[in-house]
Formats: sequence, structure tokens, C-alpha cells
Amino acid sequence: MTEQLRLMAVHAHPDDESSKGAATMAKYVSEGVDVLVATCTGGERGSILNPKLQGDPYIEEHIHEVRAKEMAEARDILGVKQEWLGFVDSGLPEGDPLPPLPEGCFALQNVEEAAEALVRLIREFRPHVVTTYDENGGYPHPDHIMTHKISMVAFEAAGDASRYPEAGEPWQPQKLYYNQGFNRPRTQALHDALLERGMESPYGEWLERWHTMGRERTLTTYVPCGDFFEIRDKALIAHATQIDPDGGWFRVPLDLQREIWPTEEYELAKSLVGTSLPEDDLFAGIRNN
Repeated sequence: MTEQLRLMAVHAHPDDESSKGAATMAKYVSEGVDVLVATCTGGERGSILNPKLQGDPYIEEHIHEVRAKEMAEARDILGVKQEWLGFVDSGLPEGDPLPPLPEGCFALQNVEEAAEALVRLIREFRPHVVTTYDENGGYPHPDHIMTHKISMVAFEAAGDASRYPEAGEPWQPQKLYYNQGFNRPRTQALHDALLERGMESPYGEWLERWHTMGRERTLTTYVPCGDFFEIRDKALIAHATQIDPDGGWFRVPLDLQREIWPTEEYELAKSLVGTSLPEDDLFAGIRNN
């Protein structure tokens, strides 16, 4: 095809774009693809996970502004565009029984109404491919599950002129993917490689409890992007309140990652074009149409 390819990545919070599919986005940006991150919430209720920043009164009082600034830095590192959908972070309820979600938060919105903001953005940006989360949210955070729900509605509705008529001219994306970068085959391969080299693995506990994390997903698409792992990590570190640069995210040497598992994985959820599985390109079946 002659027009510029466009990719939209729909995420729940600032930092999700840097931990899920970031190297893929950086790769496509390097190839001239127009990439837009749609961030559903501002991450206002996210905990300060970096121990070096915990207890900082300025950050605690201005967490919304701090996370927006972190997002801007990560966006620039990845070379992508980014838009906020404007919903309020739901937080991650913990306890037994679980406490109710905060009034007005993203996860409590009416799905059909909340999807309009994403439909509008799809019609403005006109992506050929959309990535989002599976029905479990990748992990069962209320905002991740809600992100899945509005993504599914928006993918179907964006091309239908009878739906959301005030949200712009219809546009139908051609493919929808679920991010599946946190998958068992990858985790097991890196774990084994570390142990074989006499190194400590951060994945032991993950693998032990994997059977409680839901069904195994179908990996359909493996995007080679090892050359962009360093950019991915820089973008992730930009989310300083969320990521400890000395933490487990960065314990596997990049050279080993590139050797053992140099791809990011996706599950093809919907396709309006013919393609052959497995794929190595999110635009497979689109480029030549």
C-alpha cells in the first residue's frame, strides 16, 4: 500500500505502553510507521513503586502531574504520539472482601458510553492496526479489563456510520491484537537460560504460580524487535515513580534477551484481511493490499 501505515496501542495507564509492546512500537517508528498510544487514565491512583521515591511529599501530592511528565518523557524516547482519553484511574482494590471501586473511576463507566472517546480517536488517527489487552486485562486490574471492553466496542463501532455519529467520519481498522509479551514460553526460556549460565533468575516465583494466572494464551505473532530492547528499557525507566531501575525488570542482560528471545508476542483477536499464522508483522496482510 502507498499510504503511511498507522498503529494505535491502547493502554490503561502511563507506563503500560513502555512495559507492553514498547520495542515493537520503536521498531515500527524506525520504519516510518505512524504510532499513537491511547492512554485511558492518568494513573492518579497508582502507588509509588520505586522505593527511592517513596515518601516524597511533592510526588504524593502531585502524582497526576508527575505521571503525565513521565509519560511525556517515555513518549519522546519511543518516538510515538500519545493522547489521553481522560478517564480517572480506578486503583487496584486489595483485600477480602475487595473494597468497592472509587466513584467515577474508569472501571465503573458505562462501556458503550466510555467507548465513544476511543471511537473518536480511532476515527481521527485512522489506524490500520490496534493493540489492546485480552479479556483478563493481561492481569486482572479493573482498568485493564475496562480497556479491553472499550477497545472491543470501539474496533467494531469505528467503521459503522450509524454508531457514534457525532464522533467523526467512520474508519475501520483492519486488525486487532492482544498484547501477550508476558507469556510462559518466553518466561521459561529466559529462566532456563539464566540458570544454565549460573545466573540468578527473577522468574522462579512467576513460573511456580503460573497455573493460577488463567489459561494459556495463543501466541500468533512474533515481532522481531531485539534491536529496540534498550529503547524499551529507557522508556520504562522514564516512569520513575513506577519502576525501580535496580529492580527485577532489568536483571536479564539485554544481550541474553536478544539471543534467547528477540521478539515481542501478540495474539491476533480480529482480522478483516487474510493472513497466515504465525506472523512476524502486525501489518501482515495489510502491506500488500
